[in-house]
Amino acid sequence: MTIPPDRVGHPAPADLAARREGLEQAKAAGLWRCEPEPEQLEIDGIGCLRFSPPGLSLGVVLHVHGGAFRIGCPEVVAPFAAALAARCGVTVVCPTYRLAPEHPFPAGLRDCLAVLGALGNAGGQPLILSGDSAGGGIATSLAALASEGSVPLAGLALLSPWLDLTVESASYAANATTDPLFSAEAAREAAALYLQGVGVDEPLASPLLGSIKGFPTTFIAVGAGEVLLDDARSLHKRLRDAGVPSRLETVRDMEHVAVTRDRALPGAAQTFEALAAFIDTIVSD
Repeated sequence: MTIPPDRVGHPAPADLAARREGLEQAKAAGLWRCEPEPEQLEIDGIGCLRFSPPGLSLGVVLHVHGGAFRIGCPEVVAPFAAALAARCGVTVVCPTYRLAPEHPFPAGLRDCLAVLGALGNAGGQPLILSGDSAGGGIATSLAALASEGSVPLAGLALLSPWLDLTVESASYAANATTDPLFSAEAAREAAALYLQGVGVDEPLASPLLGSIKGFPTTFIAVGAGEVLLDDARSLHKRLRDAGVPSRLETVRDMEHVAVTRDRALPGAAQTFEALAAFIDTIVSD
């Protein structure tokens, strides 16, 4: 499987630019500041935040933030990443990957693959891929690419993952009234900005439709009322049918990516502990 070449995109529409500006203002105001503060560094030319545990690191988690491929930054998931580093004794790395529409598919995927390759070449510790929402889709595509390369993965953790850009699953309609944060309309709009002419069935953009050969043991969490419920269920079934160990947590009343947003939200603490237990089993082997 080969990543296609990068392409020239186009400027963000006014509403998206305004949302990004609001995010930058919130970041500058310290909305997601945490203690200890993460280290800012570049890994293979890609800006990253690195969250270190209080003691010896037992493993490395590469976490890809969500934002429908068009918005977001590592700072938004900083409290989650810092808590995960402290709870599990792992180093958590969050890349600042390029966003659409200025940088359409596969730019963001390529950036994250570069970071994954650098972390994998460092070796010596279990390496776990993680991602939320669209970041979960990128993480799943990275797992497919890693299985064909020389990057050994110890695990894959997906939080409310967006895995199928065809936006055809039944849960978009079934959960339309119970998911206040995502919808079929928003998904189609984001997919168009990201793909810009690439087919929605491209396996590296819609990894639910791609190969799962060589996937590591996997953890998936999703809210029972999310429009992405079927994406999570479908990948879990494919993995189990292929003999890949997979655990699916379907959490009642949990909103989209609640665990990375605020652990006080319904279902978020439960999901965090289930994720932490999954990581514990990997790094303790």
